[in-house]
Amino acid sequence: MKKLVDTSSFRATDSGMFSAFLKFVERGGNALPHPAALFALFAFMVLILSALGYWLGWSATHPATGQAVDIVNLLSRDNVHRIFTDVVQNYTSFAPLGIVMVSLLGIGIAESSGLISAAVRLLVQKAPGWSITYVIVLAGVLSNTASDLGYVLIIPMAGVIFHALGRHPVAGMAAAFAGVSGGFSANLFIGTIDPLLAGLSTESAHILDENYVVLPTANYYFMAVSTIMITFLVTWVTHRFVEPRLGFYQGDATSEPLHPLTSVEKKGLWASLFLFLAWLGLIALTILPEEGYFRGPGNSMLHSPLLEGFITLLLLMAGSLGYVYGKITGKFRHHADLIKGMTDHMKTLASFLVLVFFAAQFVAFFRWSHLGLVFAINGAGILQELNIGLVPLILLFVILSAFLNLFMGSASAKWAILGPVFVPMFMLLGYSPELSQAVFRVGDSVTNIISPMMSFFALIIVYFEKYDPKAGLGTLISTMMPYSILLFIFWTTLLIVWSLLNLPLGPGAPIHYTP
Repeated sequence: MKKLVDTSSFRATDSGMFSAFLKFVERGGNALPHPAALFALFAFMVLILSALGYWLGWSATHPATGQAVDIVNLLSRDNVHRIFTDVVQNYTSFAPLGIVMVSLLGIGIAESSGLISAAVRLLVQKAPGWSITYVIVLAGVLSNTASDLGYVLIIPMAGVIFHALGRHPVAGMAAAFAGVSGGFSANLFIGTIDPLLAGLSTESAHILDENYVVLPTANYYFMAVSTIMITFLVTWVTHRFVEPRLGFYQGDATSEPLHPLTSVEKKGLWASLFLFLAWLGLIALTILPEEGYFRGPGNSMLHSPLLEGFITLLLLMAGSLGYVYGKITGKFRHHADLIKGMTDHMKTLASFLVLVFFAAQFVAFFRWSHLGLVFAINGAGILQELNIGLVPLILLFVILSAFLNLFMGSASAKWAILGPVFVPMFMLLGYSPELSQAVFRVGDSVTNIISPMMSFFALIIVYFEKYDPKAGLGTLISTMMPYSILLFIFWTTLLIVWSLLNLPLGPGAPIHYTP
């Protein structure tokens, strides 16, 4: 069987303080109730804390509007009524739920047809052994260009690939997760997050300079270099820490066999490849021309319905590719085979559907209570009062952003709060809005992989449970902790060095600002 590295060295280690710390985190986390029960407990605690904060008068002043933000008592009569009437809406409107379910319809067709299995076998048989982890991590980092593709496709596929190679599948998913979520802001391309944050940064800059404009390419140079660094760093952490700690996989999950492809399978792959290229051609024809059919408002390419509705595109592409492959190989002989493929794949969501119900209530209650807003604004205010040099300023802002990310999942929501404080503060200190945005993006990314508030956190636990039924919150956090720590250290260091060298962050995006 083909190996990426010498797996004889991949055995769990009991030595070292760091290993002992991770084991403590894992035991402590797994000693907690089931994640579904834990989210239910969190939701209950938010109710109590909202009442306590309301009675104690916790509040903050929103830096953008100047209005007071008070804690909302969720145990008041009106809000108890709201809880009862909105439980179903909280569940059905929880963003990851629909994304995962719709995408799995298409992926279910592709998987049941055998297309994914054949593609995986081709990958591990043809790709140089040393490159597979790098390829997986890089694909994860780049996937944020296409919305949530990484969470629903690349992470579970990484587990399949590692398992097929005789490596621990959880290590593969951990590496992919670190790329997809830990490297969320990095990319070699301009993604949907870039214009969103740039717009918020521009509005924040207008507090001091009404003519200042932050472009979507504001952090492109820095993020492109970050992509390369993150890919190598995550791969190294996987080989050096994660796989040795996990040891050999001894679970019951069966791996995909790596038999040589048959002539029919090769024919099906070629047909699927041609169809995929046809899809790319169609996309190019509808989005590249200035008046293209799928251009967004104002003929915007970045706000194209194809990018903002990428899950629909994934459904159509994965479904059509799987159908063509299945017809050629004989897997799909009747439309009922197609429906069965989708149905069987949806069955794997049972535990996720239960967990998400409680997670959705917790997130909704936390948002309604304004606890996240008050914590974020007051935390930002403390840092604003510390008039310090550039390096401590960057370091403290990264720490604050990383910490707040443990409580608030949405990057745009946090930047809408922090931007009006830190963009003007950086400008008054002689630093550009583009720099403050880059600092925020680093801090906001490095704790994604250990934050229960991250929207897809529950889904990753379900992925882990496929190979380790005893996996829980502690397993996920302890597995991802080395990535989070080292991403924080190296990515922050890169940003500090970049700033001290006074390198442009992107086209027309300097480090310094002259009032």
